[in-house]
Amino acid sequence: MIEVLAGTTPLVISLPHVGRGIPGDIAARMTSTARTVPDTDWNVDCLYSFARKLGCAWLQPGLSRYVVDLNRPPDDAALYPGQVSTGLCPTQSFDGASLYLDAVPDAAEVASRRGLYWAPYHAALRALLAAAISRHGYAVLLDAHSIRAEVPRLFSGRLPDINVGTNAGASCALSLGASVMQRLAAQSSFSSVLDGRFKGGYITRHYGAPLQQVHALQIELAQSGYMDEADTDFKPARAAALIDVLAGVVDVLLAFQPA
Repeated sequence: MIEVLAGTTPLVISLPHVGRGIPGDIAARMTSTARTVPDTDWNVDCLYSFARKLGCAWLQPGLSRYVVDLNRPPDDAALYPGQVSTGLCPTQSFDGASLYLDAVPDAAEVASRRGLYWAPYHAALRALLAAAISRHGYAVLLDAHSIRAEVPRLFSGRLPDINVGTNAGASCALSLGASVMQRLAAQSSFSSVLDGRFKGGYITRHYGAPLQQVHALQIELAQSGYMDEADTDFKPARAAALIDVLAGVVDVLLAFQPA
């Protein structure tokens, strides 16, 4: 249940949290609320769909992050030590509600899901990056995400609209992060920040290796910037302004060439 689109440009777009599917045997053990997958990165695939026509490689799972979180390390090590972590196979929602009616996944089940669902996604991502490097000599990886603008259990206050993460400059050339922020600063409709609350998850940190010619960044969008957070339906007119801004960011990513 992974959609893979081979690209012709150096840009690879990963969308690890847009999936909504839950296998029946897992769903049967979950609460009714959990089965509605409220912590999905709603409509991020719709926001970036224009990039598919530009020759960008595309990787999109069908399964929900509640089955396995593709943006967490395989050993489930904390990405933000000291802060609340949702886990490789989450047992609680972002708001702290239990996802399961009774028994949560044990170590054996977590290992099974990692092999069945996590490993194939990352194998496909490695293949797309390798293909881009083979064609162009380098790859640019955009890990695309969204989240509610306010999730008090995970972070205080309200997020900026566009949160760019480069693992404090380690996952891509400094010039690439600067160019993205310069493009964002040229518009006034949406607020933005570099390496704020979201510095990049496992995908950005693990694959971003400028010396090995992979330049990775994460963009975490506040969902309030393009949708009514109480209504998960995609409304193109509501999202049009943000799509225009994201198109400018993708232009920067496509124009980038390593020194």
